[in-house]
Amino acid sequence: MRIYLDNCCYNRPYDDQSQLRISLEAQAKMHIQSMIRNDELELVTSFMLTFENSKNRIEEKRNAIASFMESYSSVYVSGEWREKADVIANEIMTTGVKSADALHTACAILAHCDYMLTTDDRLLKYKSDKIKVVNPTEFIMILGGTEDDE
Repeated sequence: MRIYLDNCCYNRPYDDQSQLRISLEAQAKMHIQSMIRNDELELVTSFMLTFENSKNRIEEKRNAIASFMESYSSVYVSGEWREKADVIANEIMTTGVKSADALHTACAILAHCDYMLTTDDRLLKYKSDKIKVVNPTEFIMILGGTEDDE
């Protein structure tokens, strides 16, 4: 199964864990990361992830995220795909999704991902027959067969 995690997923374990939702999403993301390491899931990354991560002011987080993406990404949507990504992203933005999120989603679609994972509530409202957009906790439930993955 091919998945794409947006930038907020990568940063979730670094967020304040005192809120239950954040803690559960962080735990789910870490489990997903473990599944990627064990070749149970195929990770897709992109020029958008590289760009957004490069803007992370905290060097330790930036380096840890970059290292994981470089080590475990099996597919990288490079900037050469930008023109095609822009076309798809422009269509996605007509639904109210912000441009950066639309570009992440477009990259996931171009790479033929089964799922796009995000913790962004606005992006989670996006529905498409091209990709399923879910949060990490929901994704774990889908994998466990406890939720219908329509």
